[in-house]
Amino acid sequence: MGESRKEIQRARMWRYFLDAATEVIEEDGIDHFTIRKIADKAGFTSSTAYNYFKDLSHLKFFAAMRFMSDYLEELPAYLEKGNNTVEKWLYSWECFCKHSFAQPKIYSVIFMDNLGSIPEELLEHYYKIYQNDLIGLPNEVKDIIMEHSFAKRSALFIQPAVEEKFIEEDEIEMISDMTLLIWKGMMNTIINKRRNYTQEEAMQMTLYYVYESVMKVIKPEKREQINVSYTKIDT
Repeated sequence: MGESRKEIQRARMWRYFLDAATEVIEEDGIDHFTIRKIADKAGFTSSTAYNYFKDLSHLKFFAAMRFMSDYLEELPAYLEKGNNTVEKWLYSWECFCKHSFAQPKIYSVIFMDNLGSIPEELLEHYYKIYQNDLIGLPNEVKDIIMEHSFAKRSALFIQPAVEEKFIEEDEIEMISDMTLLIWKGMMNTIINKRRNYTQEEAMQMTLYYVYESVMKVIKPEKREQINVSYTKIDT
């Protein structure tokens, strides 16, 4: 019973700090995210915050997860549009690009930044505290979200395309890695302002290169069954 009360108290403190961290991001942006601001807003000291989060990057990671709710809510509708695994995968990329390029620094924290820890463990802990975040999502989406490694998630998702005779088994890992690198490259370009792309341009360019890469590994006799396409835009 004592342990149960301790866990309840710990979850309550987590929520205090994450609520405060979310407010700091909304008010000041993730670039101005400091433990002092968060602790002050939560009504505690910085040292108290470190009793619950190993370092600032962990708190930033969990707070950033809060901003994925729109993506998670919209993803099932995008998946419904696909008539086969490849189409569903492309539509899932469209949903992901739409939301990630709208909030590039948030998604960079979740999928690209060095957390100084194992992301899978952090994510598992997050969903133990915030179980309601996954309510209403199909099991296939839960499996993808819970596997934090982006390439592994992609491989997990597209694996049924092998059974559907769209892709050979030995192409799965390669196309999963390649599409991840395409997205990371564009994300780095946007964050570091190497090119003056708009959100829409970044999304369309990424989807075009993802689509072209995917179509190259689809068996020629199956390509006509893919009724999703993205075209390159002039920039």
